[in-house]
Amino acid sequence: MKYMLLIYSAGTDAAAAADAPSFEDWAVYDKAVRDAGVWVSGEALADLVTATTVRVGPEGDRTVTDGPFAETREVLGGYYVIDVPDLDVALDWAARCPGSRGGGAITVRPVAEFEA
Repeated sequence: MKYMLLIYSAGTDAAAAADAPSFEDWAVYDKAVRDAGVWVSGEALADLVTATTVRVGPEGDRTVTDGPFAETREVLGGYYVIDVPDLDVALDWAARCPGSRGGGAITVRPVAEFEA
């Protein structure tokens, strides 16, 4: 079963920054996911200031806004899609992810698969 691990960072809080994962932590985790054969896809997202939000109103009018879609302290920084037997295994991989430390959080969601 495929699960998406959505990686949220805690922002710029000093305590969170002190426990933030290093580039090496991410490299080790990425290698572990790939070596285990559960990696399907994954990407880090560009800086939040590059975001553009699109909303379409009831009349079909489109509003385009620079920046993130919501004011929040947590920022979506990237994701992994993994293929594992069940939710328990997905949760184990989420707990091992460096993004779960330093005030960050990993949201685990099953990927909906539709027949063509």
